[in-house]
Amino acid sequence: MAANPVTAIVGAGLVGSGWALVFARAGCQVQIFDPDEATRSRLLPWVRQSADELQTVGLITEADAVVARIQLCDTLEEALDGAAYVQESVFETVPTKTQASLAIDAAMGPDTIVGSSSSGIPASHFTSDCRNRERFLIAHPVNPPHLVPVVELVPAPWTDENAVTWTRELMDRVGQVPVQVTREIDGFILNRLQGALLNEAWALYDEGYASLADIDATISHGLGLRWSFMGPFETIDLNAPEGIADYSARLGGMYHQMAMQRTARAWPEKTVERAQQERRQALAAADLAGRRAWRDAMLARLAAFKKANGLGP
Repeated sequence: MAANPVTAIVGAGLVGSGWALVFARAGCQVQIFDPDEATRSRLLPWVRQSADELQTVGLITEADAVVARIQLCDTLEEALDGAAYVQESVFETVPTKTQASLAIDAAMGPDTIVGSSSSGIPASHFTSDCRNRERFLIAHPVNPPHLVPVVELVPAPWTDENAVTWTRELMDRVGQVPVQVTREIDGFILNRLQGALLNEAWALYDEGYASLADIDATISHGLGLRWSFMGPFETIDLNAPEGIADYSARLGGMYHQMAMQRTARAWPEKTVERAQQERRQALAAADLAGRRAWRDAMLARLAAFKKANGLGP
């Protein structure tokens, strides 16, 4: 692998533009393509603003150099020219990803590897007809990827093991935290864990046990504080005198009993409508973009703190 391989981004939305920053700040030349003119017009101003914020909090030292490494391309072929790695970040539907994968497949180099930002759709659903399908895999980030470093690597049944290894090494090199999933499963690891929490949160809200704000507070001012630097297994390992087995002996039965009280169900439409009203009272729709920018600023400061204290990549 070259020290700073040329990377291509296909899809310049929130996730794709975040990926551009990931690779550019690591020293890679980034070639990015999106067919939508409105999305293209927003890319470079957003990159400029975000790079300046990263420099302000000390996550990068030369914002100008990072921005200069990002090239907005007019065609897919131009973006893929010379690229060792492609990060596909198009809209998440099987037809859209199939179309994008086939187009990338036709234009990619003989050794190029392609990672998809799919957040839950396995690669086998949209790469089966690619002639180079052994070099396609899932590389699922968290949004925004330049501030939340974990990335799930999930091979399709036909993905070459060397492609997974190469991608893992690349993600390590550019400062991400790769999580290798051994085989396909809908939702992968992150969204299955997030889904379990969301399903219980919706059930508690639907049954009237607490407001959205209070349920959110149990995470933002409770569980989330620990989870920002340790996972669930380390958390329970430290929460019993003799560690994880002791915790299981003490509380495993309680968790099993709670799980048995639940059955899988769709999120109730009327409850979602009620939640929408409650959230819009707390945050007007016109203020959503500003709140996202605030979120990113807080994540940047948290990332800087973790880096300064040896808790980040």
